[in-house]
Amino acid sequence: MTPLLNIYRNRIMANYAIGDVQGCFFELKGLLDEINFDPAQDKLWFVGDLINRGPDSLRTIEFIYKIKDSCNVVLGNHDMHFLAIAENLRKPFKKDTLKQLLESENLNLYKKWLRNQSLLYYENIQSEGGNKIYLMTHAGIPPHWSWQDAMEAAQEIKAVLSDDKLYRDYLSNIYGNLPNKSEPNLNSLDRMRLNTNYLTRMRFCKIDGELELETKGTETDKPKGFNAWFNHPLTIKNENLHLIFGHWAALGGKTNIEKIIAIDTGCVWGYKLSAYRLEDSKVFSYDRIT
Repeated sequence: MTPLLNIYRNRIMANYAIGDVQGCFFELKGLLDEINFDPAQDKLWFVGDLINRGPDSLRTIEFIYKIKDSCNVVLGNHDMHFLAIAENLRKPFKKDTLKQLLESENLNLYKKWLRNQSLLYYENIQSEGGNKIYLMTHAGIPPHWSWQDAMEAAQEIKAVLSDDKLYRDYLSNIYGNLPNKSEPNLNSLDRMRLNTNYLTRMRFCKIDGELELETKGTETDKPKGFNAWFNHPLTIKNENLHLIFGHWAALGGKTNIEKIIAIDTGCVWGYKLSAYRLEDSKVFSYDRIT
């Protein structure tokens, strides 16, 4: 038995990346029982889309907020959608399941907490293979971005979203598919809309970062001239960097690239919720309760 496996058996801290929960509260609780999660020792890395489309967004947020000191959270497109609806800047869709959350007496508390989360998180983790840098976003990192580009984009958005005077302008202007690529003279709102789309909605793009946001399906369903973002040579890659993302349930948790980890396994679509232990790359799953 390796030293780190001894550590897990003795319940020293472990880090688990958790796929898109989307309000699947019972499956989240079942998965945490499966990994023997201990909030006093372990850390959960939530890859975004905590809520919406699943049956229990309110209880999901209540639970994650309760253990927030044991969580690293990045925001996904459904979390952004909720914030815009809660501010009366966007109307709910027919398939949304946010009614109870929007009517919660703690709505303002949960809004404020979500607004103070980032679109990117990274940390050095001591793993079985040595020290690794894990970087997490909801949708991925566009191929033309450097590490500095990614950090600056996420920091700009977080600063505005957490600002009580600025966040409504941001939320009211983030929707739309244009601009769909980086340009040198974009104004701040256009730049943040593009960067929000990169970090929360991206699937297919060109190597220069031009986005195609209409196509879903698997990576083989790529539109002409485009490719899955992770199949391009990535500027941000280095030998110790591992990228964690969700958002793309159709991938089934697979990219076939060792250091690019897809963790959305389609719980809300009737499949399973998954966790990836950063220290030894072990995957745990819990089937959707029907």
